[in-house]
Amino acid sequence: MLSAYDKNGKLITLLEGLPQKQAFSCPACGGAVRLKKGSVMRPHFAHVSLKDCHFYTENESDEHLCLKAELYHSLSKSEQVEVETFLPDLGQIADLLVNKRLALEVQCSRLSQERLCQRSRAYQSQGFQVLWLLGKKLWLGQKLTDLQKQLLYFSQNMGFHIWELDVQKRQLRLKYMIHEDLFGKLYYLTKSASFDDDLMAFFRQPYVQQEMAQYEVPQATNLALRIQKQLMARNPRWLRQQEIAYSQGANLIAQSDADFYPQVRPPQSPQGFCQVSRDLSGYSAAFFRYYRGRENKSSQILYPPAFYVKMETKKR
Repeated sequence: MLSAYDKNGKLITLLEGLPQKQAFSCPACGGAVRLKKGSVMRPHFAHVSLKDCHFYTENESDEHLCLKAELYHSLSKSEQVEVETFLPDLGQIADLLVNKRLALEVQCSRLSQERLCQRSRAYQSQGFQVLWLLGKKLWLGQKLTDLQKQLLYFSQNMGFHIWELDVQKRQLRLKYMIHEDLFGKLYYLTKSASFDDDLMAFFRQPYVQQEMAQYEVPQATNLALRIQKQLMARNPRWLRQQEIAYSQGANLIAQSDADFYPQVRPPQSPQGFCQVSRDLSGYSAAFFRYYRGRENKSSQILYPPAFYVKMETKKR
C-alpha cells in the first residue's frame, strides 16, 4: 500500500514523502497498518494482519508498488490522478484512478478468471473504464492462457490487444493485432512508450486514426501429420475438432493444407471476453470470408478488423 490514514484521519500517500512515525490505518478496512522502509522494497504500508481485510488479500510485491508509483508520477504531469482509491459502491480499490473515470489496475500476480471478470464488470456497471496492466508474470508467452484471454481488449484499429508493464525498462507496452494459429502459437505487433512519455496519449492508441498496420505469416505445411500426432496424444482440443469434422462427414487427417487456410485466426473463447462488450461475430465472419477468396494460400497477411469491414463494404 502507498496510502493510509494517519492518527488524525488524514489520508496521506508515500508518493509525496515519508510521514513521521505514528499509528496508521487502512483506508478500506480501517485495520492497523505499519510503515515499512527497508533496503529491499520501496517504502510502503503493510497490514499488521490481513485476516480482516477483504480488499487487500496479500502484501504487494516491490514490482507492484514501483509500477503504481511510476504510473502516478508520469500521469499526474497532465492528468488528475489518485492512487489506491477506495470505491465503496464497488467494494474495491482502484490502483490508480485517472480523471475520476479511468481505473488502472496493475496486475502482477495471477488471479482467477472469475475474480477478474467480477471486478471488471463492477467497474463497467458504474460507468468506469478499466485497463488491466500486466506485470512480468502475466506477460504474453508463446500461447494465450485462459486468463490472458480475459485480459484482452478489442478495437477496430488494433484488433485484440493487451497491455504490459516493464518495471526494469520503465516501459508500457501495447501488444496488438493478436492472432493465434491452429496449434495456439501467438502472432502480434508491439508498440511501447517510456514512462517519461505522454502515457494518456499512448492509452488512446487503439482508438485514434492511424495508418493501417499489417504483417505476414507463412502457412505451415504437413498439417495432417501434425494433427494426427495431436489425436494420438489424446489432445482434448483436437479430439473435439475431429468429432465436429466427423459429424460433417469429414476427417481432419484426410484434408490438405489448403483446407485449413487461413491458419492464423483471431483468438477464440467459448465464454467470451470479459473486457469486450461488443458483438464480434460480424468481424469473425468478414475475416474468414476475406481469406476464403484468396488464391495464394502459402502465406497470410494479417490486418486490423477495420480492413475486413472495409473490404466487405466494397463488395456491396
